[in-house]
Amino acid sequence: MSSNNQQVIPMLAYEDGVEAMNWLCKTFGFLEKTKMLDDNGRLAHGEIAMGKSIIMVASPSPDYQSPAHHSEMCESMARWREVPYIFNGVLVYVDDVKKHFQTAKDNGAVILSDVEEGGPGSRYRVEDLEGHRWMFMERG
Repeated sequence: MSSNNQQVIPMLAYEDGVEAMNWLCKTFGFLEKTKMLDDNGRLAHGEIAMGKSIIMVASPSPDYQSPAHHSEMCESMARWREVPYIFNGVLVYVDDVKKHFQTAKDNGAVILSDVEEGGPGSRYRVEDLEGHRWMFMERG
């Protein structure tokens, strides 16, 4: 496990953790730090980093359903996803939000909002390949 001074570390579950790690690195610019597979080839523990911050990812159980998958079977979850806002998501600061937005869009991320100016900083909202929600923001 990485050791740094980060006091809060998000931990995200994915149906296909290996694919998710690859996608998150390609689409959002994270760097793969750790990838440990179980005997079945599932992601037991993974770490991706941006700067000095990490996010842990894993595939906890074959029975786990991602937000996108779960919303196909749960009417309430489907209604939650009708709004473009972040719920149970991750905020990540980036140096160039417009460039980041374009890269995410070019790689097939589900864009929830275009780049918005003002407030705490330029930002946009997006869903990853399994429906987890992210906000990427450039410090104002």
